[in-house]
Amino acid sequence: MQQDSSLIDAAALSLLSTFDSKLVVVRWWQLMDKRIGVIPLPVYCFALVCLGFLLAFEKVSGDISIMFALLAVFGFTCAELGERIPGLRQIGGSVIVTIFLPACLVHYTLLPNELVQSINDFWQLTKILYLFIACVIVGSILSMDRQTLITGIVKIFIPLAAGSVLATIVGTLTGIALGLGAHHTFFYIIIPIMAGGIGEGAIPLTLSYADILNLPQNQLFAQIVPTIVLGNLVAIICASLLNQFGKCHVRYSGQGRLYAADDDALAKPTDASSVTVEHIAAAGMVAICLYMLGVLVQKLIGLPAPVAMLFFTVFAKLTDAISPKLENGARTIYHFFSTAVTYPLLFAIGITITSWSDLMAAFTVANIITIVVTVLTLTTVGFFVGKWVGLYPIESAIINACHSGMGGIGDVAILTSAHRLQLMPFAQMATRLGGALTITVALILLGLVS
Repeated sequence: MQQDSSLIDAAALSLLSTFDSKLVVVRWWQLMDKRIGVIPLPVYCFALVCLGFLLAFEKVSGDISIMFALLAVFGFTCAELGERIPGLRQIGGSVIVTIFLPACLVHYTLLPNELVQSINDFWQLTKILYLFIACVIVGSILSMDRQTLITGIVKIFIPLAAGSVLATIVGTLTGIALGLGAHHTFFYIIIPIMAGGIGEGAIPLTLSYADILNLPQNQLFAQIVPTIVLGNLVAIICASLLNQFGKCHVRYSGQGRLYAADDDALAKPTDASSVTVEHIAAAGMVAICLYMLGVLVQKLIGLPAPVAMLFFTVFAKLTDAISPKLENGARTIYHFFSTAVTYPLLFAIGITITSWSDLMAAFTVANIITIVVTVLTLTTVGFFVGKWVGLYPIESAIINACHSGMGGIGDVAILTSAHRLQLMPFAQMATRLGGALTITVALILLGLVS
């Protein structure tokens, strides 16, 4: 009898041990399913501790694994913070905090110098922004329906042109009313906002201004950069508000789709199980080769590499040069970069490119009102004219907003705020081609009035 009791106790203890073990595993899995961005919470905590020790021992290097862990942890932390601040989260808080909080911390030297220097070195050496843009553009274009792509390219220039003209008129009149003067408002506020960013916009614009006006280029550059930064911030807020509006009024939103008539074609499901690692790797090489081809064109004729790559990708899509399996691989690459790389990239942009002092320099009442009116006019016209030409109004307005961004960097921030990174090809057209046309017109007019 005593032996039977012992056997029962042993069986019960074994069962309890098994139950406890399974319960611990289940609890652990539940904890692993909680995430900061895409990072499981225990992994996030472990990575944060490791990075803390590396920073304390000044052992942060340019090793790509460490740099990606660093950017991911801090980028997704900023995004999570922005999503949890009441009021701010409704106007693109995750993007605003991820870009401008690190810029503020760098300005007031509240971040370790080694961290800032490591990110700067990594940014300069890798040029990772161009890899991101290449994969997003190629992935989104190859994922589109062919007819939608053709129609979108043709139609998007109508709201973009109308918005640019009306924003110029309304913005200039606003500046005049606030005492800024027509010349200053037009050439130093309106044109920089729509010039295509810093590298492809502000630099060539101010170099040309300097030649025409016989003024130092660095002085002109310092004068217009704050306007570009603040215009980009207003565009981010507009894009986020448009996204919120689209959730409440779904008939105006394509949820990232541009052209209403092709919803059925765009909604066709893809067989994700047919996509293999080889297809994804091959699609990645297609994106890289198309970008290299764009760089070659830039060296030969001066056309920006992302724009040349965009044209080549469109040509490849329209001529069926890419097989359906590789198109599915490109779609997977697009989803990976848009999900896992966007916020780490935005954090790096905040550290390396965004200037807090430039942003603060633009904060005068007259400047703020003029910039806000200009961007709002550009976006609003995009909404109504886009609807008139048969595009989804919200998508059309967001693409117009990208025309007032900081180039490729601004496009990433604006489209992320609107949760519509798949519009990157059209945003690049608005930013690059629209910026080039804006600069050309401005220089012709400046030559005539000088």
